[in-house]
Amino acid sequence: MGYILDLRQIVGSRPLIMAGACMIVVNKQNEILLQLREDNGLWGLLGGSLEPGESMEEVARRELFEETGLHAGNITLFNVFSGKELYYQYPHGDEVYNVVAAYICHEYKISPPDKPIIDNYLKMFGESSLRKKSMMEQCWLTPLIQVKSN
Repeated sequence: MGYILDLRQIVGSRPLIMAGACMIVVNKQNEILLQLREDNGLWGLLGGSLEPGESMEEVARRELFEETGLHAGNITLFNVFSGKELYYQYPHGDEVYNVVAAYICHEYKISPPDKPIIDNYLKMFGESSLRKKSMMEQCWLTPLIQVKSN
């Protein structure tokens, strides 16, 4: 997140438009992988912000690997989310309006092969569990469940 940290030195905590991408990892049981965020204690998708020169797909793949050790196979663009629903204020005061390209991934490999993808901060959730969880990205939940049902 070097680029964003550099910007923060100039603009402080004022709102930034932050472009990024996330990966919606779906297993064979049709469950979705979520990560428990350390900064706010909410479950969220695996993703992060765009660095200069990266494509949105590269961001999604890089963040997935950095956060889980998973290498994504074929991925599909699910949606691009933006607007006031994606405003977020971090616990330390920084404000952002996120623009997020969300990709769906059904094919993935673990690297190293023996690394567990499920731990205290990463868990797979089925549809009924998703509806009950406290999550950051509520705006993607309804469209995602509609797509999974078709």
